[in-house]
Amino acid sequence: MISSRLGCSSISFRHQPLPEALRTIGGLGFEEIDLGALPGVCDHVPYVLDAAAVEQVAADVHHSGLRVRSVNGDVGDLNVVLDEAQRAERADHLDMLLELTAAVGAEALVLPRGALDHEPIRSLEEDVRTVAGELAQASRRAAAAGVELWCESLHFFRLCWNEDRARRLADELEGTGVGVVMDFSHIVASGGDPVRFVESFAEQLTHVHLRDATAGNINLSIGNGEADFAAGLRALERVGYTGHFSLELETRDVSHDQRPAAARVAAAHITSLL
Repeated sequence: MISSRLGCSSISFRHQPLPEALRTIGGLGFEEIDLGALPGVCDHVPYVLDAAAVEQVAADVHHSGLRVRSVNGDVGDLNVVLDEAQRAERADHLDMLLELTAAVGAEALVLPRGALDHEPIRSLEEDVRTVAGELAQASRRAAAAGVELWCESLHFFRLCWNEDRARRLADELEGTGVGVVMDFSHIVASGGDPVRFVESFAEQLTHVHLRDATAGNINLSIGNGEADFAAGLRALERVGYTGHFSLELETRDVSHDQRPAAARVAAAHITSLL
């Protein structure tokens, strides 16, 4: 039996239409998902997100019987300076993502922070401050919608790609209510240590993504990389983490046909460690 604290991101089955992906996940024995809403990464939520799209996605999710822990969305590069029209467009899209998050009964909307580039647009200090300001503003809108706002403060491909930059961002976000999502694969790919990350961000951790990695490569099935899940999960237990976990198996080392079996093996392994 899969731990009740362990879910599966719909991104793990992004090659399937949403209703089929939900049936696959439920058929494997999961009770909970993270819902992928990332244009260009996972098309389970329409790129043009309007009221009709929110209604359809929510209907698909409710029909599946699966709980939703979070919605993984994107409103663009948060370190880019926008003009008035672009800012209004971002605000509208954020509001629809928050409406979707509430409609599917999720606890939080997860946003990335910063462009897909390690180099800042202006300076690192200015860009981190800008990202923090955007996330803080989004957190206030989330609270008004009755949900939380979380972010992956360390994402190997984005501005805050290592522990040092993640720490800078977390310091800027102190007191804003923005939660931190820990992702084993991004930490390992950046050369970081999951145990050290847990100890550094213990008070802000709200969710954990699980996928394996080696230096520079985040797309490995659990057991095929260098992430020490046992040590990382023990560290989470030591600091009193009581949140949930999600397999985010956007892996490149298995075929689509092999993906359900790989998810089942990963779930059994992580469950044994929880």
